[in-house]
Amino acid sequence: MYMSSESLLVIVLVGLAAGWLAGQIIQGTGFGLVGDLVIGVVGAFIGSWLLPQLGIHLGAGLVPAIVNATIGALVLLLIVRVLRVAVDGEGAGAGADARSAPSENGPTAFREERSAHSYRAQTY
Repeated sequence: MYMSSESLLVIVLVGLAAGWLAGQIIQGTGFGLVGDLVIGVVGAFIGSWLLPQLGIHLGAGLVPAIVNATIGALVLLLIVRVLRVAVDGEGAGAGADARSAPSENGPTAFREERSAHSYRAQTY
């Protein structure tokens, strides 16, 4: 299959735009240049499969391609978020990390360490 450089450029631009838009909608920021591109291109594949399955046809052109890829990228990001919560466990949720878990010195050890560090930083 032959793909012209113009077609490749359109795919990259649509992927970047769709990935950036999906990042803005889902988390308020983008995912970086490569992340936006990957999310947008994979989202374009998902959108081009999913929307016709639902009987939705947006038409041809650059703007419908970006909308299609953005919808697919949103579906991709929502699936990733659901899988991440399922893997982390019910109570962990997003944002749980090792610092929020009680340590062997008790649940206040991190707070005491942080306050001691802040005090040292202020005295210098």
